[in-house]
Amino acid sequence: MTVNPDLVERAFPPVAPYLVGREKVREFARAVFATAPLHHDPEAARAAGFADVVAPPTFPIVIAEATLQQLLAEPDAGIDFSRVVHGDQRFTYSRPVVAGDELTATLSVTSIKSLGGNSMVTSESSMVDARGEHVVTSVSTLVIRGEDA
Repeated sequence: MTVNPDLVERAFPPVAPYLVGREKVREFARAVFATAPLHHDPEAARAAGFADVVAPPTFPIVIAEATLQQLLAEPDAGIDFSRVVHGDQRFTYSRPVVAGDELTATLSVTSIKSLGGNSMVTSESSMVDARGEHVVTSVSTLVIRGEDA
């Protein structure tokens, strides 16, 4: 099965808002060995000008994952999840994510390429806060191994 090339430029509906919790930020920070006080101590974060603890730079993957589930569940996508490996992940910020943010993410597929019998699907999850202001965009590339790979 090949990936449906018509997915390019397909946009999915926004996922349910995600309320960024202080303990979730701390848990994620511990998991990725982010030891800076900004990630753990609300007073340190406030002293630095933030409303609460600051999420590590890769934290938005937690939110982006929900948008990627939409893509993987798309009936006409032609993506066999058992053949998927994560190829690349990047984040572009307008501002840091802090505890208390309510983020809503929307996914769009930006490109599909074939390389050596594999398909590479790149998508963007754009995340906005409760005011509708952009916070971060997560760009993800999934590699779908071909039948011979």
